[in-house]
Amino acid sequence: MSASLLTRRTLAGLLAAGALIAAAAVPAAADDDHRRDRDHRGPHTSSLVIGDVENAGRGRDNRALNSEWVEVKNTGRHSVQLRGFTLTDKQGNRYRFNDFRLEGRSSVKVHTGHGRDTHRDLYQDRRHQIWDERDTATLRDNRGNVIDTESWGRRGRHHHSH
Repeated sequence: MSASLLTRRTLAGLLAAGALIAAAAVPAAADDDHRRDRDHRGPHTSSLVIGDVENAGRGRDNRALNSEWVEVKNTGRHSVQLRGFTLTDKQGNRYRFNDFRLEGRSSVKVHTGHGRDTHRDLYQDRRHQIWDERDTATLRDNRGNVIDTESWGRRGRHHHSH
């Protein structure tokens, strides 16, 4: 067998092996994408956190109800669509975000009472206090995955990112 024929066969074998390795790598990359999709957390939800909490609202008038709120912050550069996201307390009271986009490096306060929604303030339109002296606010994405929690009470505030 000539040297050039041997070289061509060796090269063909190497190319075939490379093609098999590349073909095996493509499904692995697709698996990673599928895993990311299964996680259901969008590319920017990790930048969402519960910020300040004000539970000082005492009384049933709208002013008192709106003095209690939970802040949701977007610490990232990109905006995040919050449609279907929820904010809940320990007792299971739930606020569901409508079509609301939280811009990058900004925040929104979710007030308990009635009001006109803006890009900085949203209102639950409730008639009773939600946030207790000891409570936990939980932010979930539109698939129910926990994004962030914030607890407060006798021992102060406790933040737990997910």
